[in-house]
Amino acid sequence: MRETPRSEPPRPRPDRAETHTTGASCSGTPHRSDGRPPHTPRGARQPGPPGRPGTTPPVPGRPALLSAFAVLAVITWQVLVHGPLARLDERVSGALVDAVPRRLSELASDLGNMTVALPVLAAAMAYALWRGRRGDALRAGLAMAAVPLLVVPLKEWTARPGPLEPWAEGYFPSGHTATAMVAYFGAAYLVSRRLVPVAAVLTAVTGTGLVLRGYHWPLDVLASLFLGFLILGVSSTCRRRSSG
Repeated sequence: MRETPRSEPPRPRPDRAETHTTGASCSGTPHRSDGRPPHTPRGARQPGPPGRPGTTPPVPGRPALLSAFAVLAVITWQVLVHGPLARLDERVSGALVDAVPRRLSELASDLGNMTVALPVLAAAMAYALWRGRRGDALRAGLAMAAVPLLVVPLKEWTARPGPLEPWAEGYFPSGHTATAMVAYFGAAYLVSRRLVPVAAVLTAVTGTGLVLRGYHWPLDVLASLFLGFLILGVSSTCRRRSSG
């Protein structure tokens, strides 16, 4: 009976490069030895503008801006034709108005007053000018100036009556919400990115107060949020192109 020969373990071939090195953190982990950055978006972080650590803030891309514009257009259309979304909006508003004490909702909605929001933005613009960031301060001021230029024609076009004043017109979209959003987010970008959550809270409180007090329908506030997003997005895009 012939004995089957035992197979010997394969020997490494000298002409083949090793795919793993002992420098890897664990067995089987790929390790690059040529020092080149990996071909991934996170492989190499681009430095921020001179004098500022980190990277530039995220800028809404074209798809995000187009989506925001599409949502704003649908809401506006529903308000104009008094469609199902607008009728649902009125029922929701009836259940929310005066759900909290009026004094509380009035204080919240006052955050969108120009006498409150504009001084905050003006102080942030002055700080930016002091730091030599004239372009950023100018763009923040232009973004704020765009709010009435866009809100007023929309109010006249839609002529939507108010929740508590059906005889009046011009409630869509909410100018207070757009003012708060552009002013507080603009101030946060000018002073410190860490203040962005604070700007988001102030904007949300403003819009909530307007709905609970009955100054605006929920869709008025929602449309202004998308409008403010468009204004801030265009401003951020201009900032990125000017610094690029």
